Amino acid sequence: MPVLDSDGMFGQAAVFPEQVQQAFRGSATISGLPRREDIANVVVIGMGGSGISGDVLAAIASPLLPVPVTVVKGYECPHFVDEASLVFAVSCSGGTEETIEAASDAALAGAKMVVVAGGGELVRLAQAWGAPCVGVPAVPWPRVAFGAMSVPLLVVLWRMGLLPGADLWVDRAVEQLKRRRDELVGAGSSSEAAEVARRIGATVPVLHGGGPLGYVATQRWKAQVNENAKRLAFSATQPELCHNEVCGWSEASQQVAAGMSLLTLRHDGEHPQVGRRFDIVADIVRPWVTEVIEVRAQGDGDLAQLFDLTYFGDYVSLWLAADAGVDPGPIDVLMAMKKRLSGAPRDA
Repeated sequence: MPVLDSDGMFGQAAVFPEQVQQAFRGSATISGLPRREDIANVVVIGMGGSGISGDVLAAIASPLLPVPVTVVKGYECPHFVDEASLVFAVSCSGGTEETIEAASDAALAGAKMVVVAGGGELVRLAQAWGAPCVGVPAVPWPRVAFGAMSVPLLVVLWRMGLLPGADLWVDRAVEQLKRRRDELVGAGSSSEAAEVARRIGATVPVLHGGGPLGYVATQRWKAQVNENAKRLAFSATQPELCHNEVCGWSEASQQVAAGMSLLTLRHDGEHPQVGRRFDIVADIVRPWVTEVIEVRAQGDGDLAQLFDLTYFGDYVSLWLAADAGVDPGPIDVLMAMKKRLSGAPRDA
């Protein structure tokens, strides 16, 4: 049976390794970057499929950076932003209103700006600010440009001398993505990702990840299930979920939990106690849910494992859509919401 896919989302997923590779090459020669000595903090401003680039940076780079990273997903620029701030403004379309407003305030505060955008108002502002700008290739939807928007942030910090080794991380990530693609595309509907989608079936996936890397993976999986499969999904992160969510898996939630599946997204960088918590929580949750499914990352290094987990999740979401006869591309409800907002007064 042919798959409904009007925007070619399966094909877009298949070229993700090359997108990551090209994003590195396209941003490795960017000029006009500030000196590392002039930077006291890093801020990433973006929403949705663009904003997750900041989460990737925070998860991968924060343990190694000498300065803190703050991710902003909204209209407000943090008050601490000043001349010592490096601010990334990320928007696939270049027209995201929240990003434009917060980034404009950051520029007025004297921040050193770097723009990652595919065009629109944000590129015009970058020119006015005299800020370096990394282009984003034309894609049907921002969520398809995950690599194109995430990698330049790592590369900029590498170029500035703040993140040594990032070039090697990207190389290893591309190698792993190509290996994973061979498995996912080569096997088609018999792939491991397609099998996970079948096991999820009509249930609501609840995604658990460990630490910062697991947090980003669950957020990406959730968003892809929401947008590609047009389905609800929920996420939580270890060890925090052991201090709250775990109490909800009980008889009081039995009817709701029966329509859910638990997916644990595992990686090699987990704290040893987090690994134990995954096992304990799975035992607690198993009596209440339809399925407990574990997905383990592959690859050499944190970036390779993060991209491997998210790439696998992209295909799971696409197969969820295919199995349900859902077109994964169009997101009519979001477009209708943006249309309503565009005509609304600011205080509405």
